[in-house]
Amino acid sequence: MRVTQSKKTRRATGGPARPWDLAPETQPEGPDTNARLVALEGLTTADLRIEWRRLHRATPPSRLSRDLLIRGVAYRIQEQAHGGLSPGTRRMLRSLSEGSERRGRATAVPAIRLKPGTKLVREWHGQVHTVDVLEDGFIYQGERYPSLTRIARRITGTPWSGPLFFGISRRRRAVERVADGAAGE
Repeated sequence: MRVTQSKKTRRATGGPARPWDLAPETQPEGPDTNARLVALEGLTTADLRIEWRRLHRATPPSRLSRDLLIRGVAYRIQEQAHGGLSPGTRRMLRSLSEGSERRGRATAVPAIRLKPGTKLVREWHGQVHTVDVLEDGFIYQGERYPSLTRIARRITGTPWSGPLFFGISRRRRAVERVADGAAGE
């Protein structure tokens, strides 16, 4: 019922189903990007699918919600008007997504970066272990290691996550920040 009302409203104004020309490159003046974006809300889902096909040159995913159709079309309109992602950003996104199809889920968030010169200290079975962070690795007891995990394995003799062993994790930092905030009140 709502779709019919929307179509009647557009027809009553005498304007086309889409408020902009389907071939923007044929217009003497560039299309008004903001007007195109605002007009997306007035399009039917079928019209949004047509726009998706025209802009992306591909069929939209079959179960994409109306909201995501609007977002996908709006992104493409803005990309055409202002330019897309830089090659560096595209490379980073591609590297983050590598292998995610095989696992069936998204790749984990990139690891926490430690500043060179940082010292990590961990007590294990009564002995204190210190690791120096370098630009491209770590030093433990005078030996260079490519990862904290190898150091944790050497210390414990079992497979451990290096960041977990040394207490470096986003979750732990978030919990500590909350605790510090509560203590400061």
